[in-house]
Amino acid sequence: MKALIQRVSSASVSVAGDVIGAVDQGLLVFVGIEKRDTVAQAERMAARLLSYRVFSDDADKMNLSVSDVGGGLLLISQFTLAADTNTGKRASFSSAAPPGEAEALFNRVVDQIRQQHAPVATGKFGADMQVSLVNDGPVTFLLTV
Repeated sequence: MKALIQRVSSASVSVAGDVIGAVDQGLLVFVGIEKRDTVAQAERMAARLLSYRVFSDDADKMNLSVSDVGGGLLLISQFTLAADTNTGKRASFSSAAPPGEAEALFNRVVDQIRQQHAPVATGKFGADMQVSLVNDGPVTFLLTV
């Protein structure tokens, strides 16, 4: 399981021209689910997302998490993160989890986070989405579990 996180001052996701999720200061998280990913990994990813320190403290060091600053999380399922790009001129998606399994694990991540934190917004699994963001920093990390 992979999560590409971006520290944002704002982010939103639209489907068919309608905004379906938005946050102000917080994290935009793209989640990629692979075939061998498990519920335990989903739960670990949720915990990491809530505790990963990407926000600055008073000494301007990245020592604060999204939970510490009360920021929002916008979670977007993105199967392209599971792509194999090691060879050729086109990505292979053979390592991506099937849609039903991926949706269940993505929802597990979201549910685990919602039990401990707010606000939490999401995109629509499997939809054609347009994501807008203001990356703060820029700060971007790729987390794997």
